[in-house]
Parts: sequence; structure tokens; C-alpha cells
Amino acid sequence: MFATVATADAANVPFGITRVVGGVVFSLGLVLVVVAGAELFTGNNLIVMAWADRRIRLGRLLRNWGIVYLGNLVGALATALLVFAARQYEFGDGAVGLNALAIAETKSSLDWGQAVALGVLCNALVCLAVWLSYAARSVTDKVLAVLFPISAFVAAGFEHSVANMYFLPVGLLVKDGGSETFWSSTGAHPGDYTELTWGNALISNFLPVTLGNIFGGAVMVGLVYWLIYRRPTGRPASGRPSR
Repeated sequence: MFATVATADAANVPFGITRVVGGVVFSLGLVLVVVAGAELFTGNNLIVMAWADRRIRLGRLLRNWGIVYLGNLVGALATALLVFAARQYEFGDGAVGLNALAIAETKSSLDWGQAVALGVLCNALVCLAVWLSYAARSVTDKVLAVLFPISAFVAAGFEHSVANMYFLPVGLLVKDGGSETFWSSTGAHPGDYTELTWGNALISNFLPVTLGNIFGGAVMVGLVYWLIYRRPTGRPASGRPSR
């Protein structure tokens, strides 16, 4: 929601600058998760490290992912409904609503392979941000650890399944239920957004992006770092117990 407002009515602002601004403000989401101790599906892809180390079974891993994914979905949909009920999309003479529609239209019109690849790249950066936050010793450390990787993925246009649980529904709500005041003040029409449908949102975005996020976070970061930091068990050649 913050990113939608910050990048609204940015026609005269260079593309790169708009993307960076959107990325910086979007970072608030993971800051709230890391500092306040919430659960995020994409960040929890790192739990694959405990599975690879045989500390948890596959069933426990999938149970966590399923519950957190559902919880994130419920929270995102509730937020979208509240923001829509507040008619925030009318702010800025409708600029916020037009931006919400444009974002959702773009996301719902991705090719399957493109959406998977964008999801892979996104969650590699998200999980790196979470990984970096483990080194933090203060709130300031956590914020700085999160800021740059998250700003990078948003500025680069990568796809995050949990963020899209808000972006797509709020755009669809505006398209299907926007007020006459909004449509008349902007000169837009629901028919202008032909790619923005619930079916396209599911098939062209949610499914491929989620799969890409899992690979990017669990494989490219989780399993790679597990392999890098593996330590042998038992006694080393010197006879000293391994640490």
C-alpha cells in the first residue's frame, strides 16, 4: 500500500528513480516482519536448512509453509479489503487507484516462465535479507540489513508472492467495485484492464511466482548456505572433537 501511494502519478519522474523510491518504502514490510517477529512464507523458505540437516522432517517443513502461506493470504486479503473500503484509491484525484490498477494489470499479464524467473530472483534477495538480519544486534542493524536487498528486488521488478496477495486483489477490487467518482475523475474505465481478472491473477501470477519464490529462497539461498556451512560430525584427524 505504501509503495502504491509513493509511486502514484509518477509520469514525469524517471523510471529508475520511481522504482528505487518504491523499493525503499516497500522495505517497511520485511522490517515489520523481522523486527516484530512475524512469520513470512517467503522468508520461511530458509527452514529448508533444518530439513537438509535432518533436524525436522519434510512433513513439518511443509506444514509450516502451508500454515504461514495461508496466514499471509488471509492478512493480505483483509488489508486489501480494508484499504478498498476506506476508498483510498480515490486519493490524489484517483492517482492511487490508477496506480493500483496498473500494477495489478502488469502482474496478471506475465508469461508463466517469466513469472517463475521473476519469483526466483525475488526470493533469493528476500532470503538474503533475512539471512543478513541474523547478524543484527540492534533494531537499526535489522533495518539496514533488510533495506538494500528488498529495495533491489522491487526496483528490479521481481515478483513476490505475498506482496501480490495484496497488489492483485486490491487492483481487482478497484476494477470491479470502484466508485463512480473515481472513474469519472480519472477518465478511466474497467474495460481498459482486460488482462486483470481473477483467473489471470491465479494462473499467470500466484502459482508461477510462488513456485519461483520457493526455488529462489529454499534452493538458491537455503540449501546453498547449508552446503557452504556444513561441518563434519565426529572427530577430525587431529583427534579433537569437532565444534
